[in-house]
Parts: sequence; C-alpha cells; structure tokens
Amino acid sequence: MYLLTIESTCDETAAAILTEELEVLASVVASQEDLHQQFGGVVPEIASRAHVESILPVIDQTVRLANLTLADLDAVAVANTPGLAGSLLVGLTAAKALALALDIPLLAINHLQAHVYACRMASGKDVFPCIGLIVSGGHSNLYRCEGPTDFTLLGGTIDDAAGEAFDKVASLLGLPYPGGPSISKAALDGDPKRYRFPRPMVDDKARLDFSFSGLKTAVRYEVHGTGKLTGEVNLDPQTIADVAASFQDAVVDCLVAKAELALGKTGYNTLCVGGGVAANGRLRERLEESAAKRGYELHIPPMSLCTDNAVMGAIAIERWKAGKFEDLSLDIYPGLERIRS
Repeated sequence: MYLLTIESTCDETAAAILTEELEVLASVVASQEDLHQQFGGVVPEIASRAHVESILPVIDQTVRLANLTLADLDAVAVANTPGLAGSLLVGLTAAKALALALDIPLLAINHLQAHVYACRMASGKDVFPCIGLIVSGGHSNLYRCEGPTDFTLLGGTIDDAAGEAFDKVASLLGLPYPGGPSISKAALDGDPKRYRFPRPMVDDKARLDFSFSGLKTAVRYEVHGTGKLTGEVNLDPQTIADVAASFQDAVVDCLVAKAELALGKTGYNTLCVGGGVAANGRLRERLEESAAKRGYELHIPPMSLCTDNAVMGAIAIERWKAGKFEDLSLDIYPGLERIRS
C-alpha cells in the first residue's frame, strides 16, 4: 500500500509517501521561514498563499522521489485539524482533488496526534500507552494517549504557547525569527542563573496547565525596566546571552515539571514529546536527565520529525487499518480540540 500524506497546517508545505509497514519512500518539506522572518512570526494570509504556490510542486516532487506515479497511490491523507484555516484549506483541497480524480480513499490526520506518532516512527516500536507532551509555536499540551488516535487532554497553556514565547522574547532581544533556534544558540554562551525568572504554575500540583505570558512579561521588564513595556533596547551580547539562557531554563523547568507530574498522576511510564520546541537542545537534555533519574521511558524524535513534516502523517495508516475513511464532505477544524477517535 502506498499512502500519500499532506501537511499544511501552518507554514510548512509537506508531503510524504509511506507504506503500510511504515517505510518512508519519500519526504519533501517546503519552508516559508524566509517569508515570515521580517514579521517576527507567521502571517496567516502569507502562509496560505505560499501553500497555494507550493502544494502541487511538493506533491509532484514527492511522487517522483518515491519512483512512483499518481496512479500508484492507494490512499491520500491530509492534516485537517488543528491549524490556520487558510493553510488547512489548501492541503485539504489538494487531497480531495486527488482522492476524487484517482478514486482512492481519503483519510484525515489530527496534527497533534501526528506529532506524538512521530515518536512511534522514530523509535520503530509501539510507544502507546504514553503521556504525550506537544510543544510548538501554537501548542503546549499534555495528553493521555491510550492509543495512536485515542487522546485525552490533561492540560494545556492558558495563554501563550512555549514556542510563541520563544518567538516574542527573541524579538525583544533583537534575535532573528524563528525564536526557538535563535534563543537556543544565544543561550549557549549565557549564564542561566544570572536572572531568576518566574516558573509559572510549577508549584500548582493540582493542574497540568502551562502559562508563559507572565514569564514573557518578566523578561520584558528586565530588558526595559520594571513597569515599562516599551523603549529602546541596547543590550550587550553577554546580557542577551544571559537573558536567553535564563529564559530558556525557565521554560524548560515548566515543561519538565508538568510532564513529570502527568506521569505521576496517570501512573504511565512512557513520555513522548513532539512539536518544534522538542528540537530544543536544553529541553532534550533535561528530559533525558529526568527519565534517567525517575526511570520512565522517553521518546523524542530527531530534529527533522519535530518541526512540521508529512512523515508523521503515517498515523493515517492506523486509521486505514481501522477502516476510518472520510468522504468528500470532510472539513477543516482550525480549533484545538477536534480529536477524532
């Protein structure tokens, strides 16, 4: 079975072709990073227009790299939730057109479930049941994952997502977009103990939620002065590095603490981490230390499977095996909580 997967939830246009045995025959990702850099974040209208330009060339290149033709495809799967509405529509429209023209089954992908499934792809073995920690520009969530498509939300961010906080603090420090890699790079030369930024909600053992807005404001006050939100910023390189390192450690402390709490509350012994922020070296290091100390099994995909990609769309094979196909009335669901069982 040859499955074409399509990913266009945010600012990456991606496609992959996989087999029923989870073999990756081809994978292509077209990044929009340069388009959004001048704005310091993703602009939805620009993203959707870029998807329109890229979607067909990306699919064509993917099929060619797999040494197949469109006629060889047995099914097409597309991420239809959650994400930016315009971006989702481009991928869904392409998938529907292929399903109709080729008379092949259409499958739906939940983008967040796919991020956890990337751990399954990377490990080469079953990782369920597990706790799923998804950290990206738009999401900071913890899930009880009883199976690949059986998720229960345990907690999430009540304001900014971790990746969004990275972008905003990077902009504040004059570092380039995307903020995650920029903060991580600057932090390598910084002292994470110079500034003691708050760890919001870490001491709240009753909730599995995150909050990064107050942390972001604390950094802003440190840069501009207490009580000031704007003004000229003229920081020396060492101060930028120290702020970056101190901020990064605060975020990581929050993520690790809540992940450990989720494992303790559920009794699960496996943690799967996905999303762009999962590529952060400090987070990976701290989670590895935590797993070694507490004795749980940790799965984090390689860098290429942390940021948005279509390989993680292999989760659609689980839906294929369960006979959960879609008709052409399939719609997009930009909001967070559209979990399809």
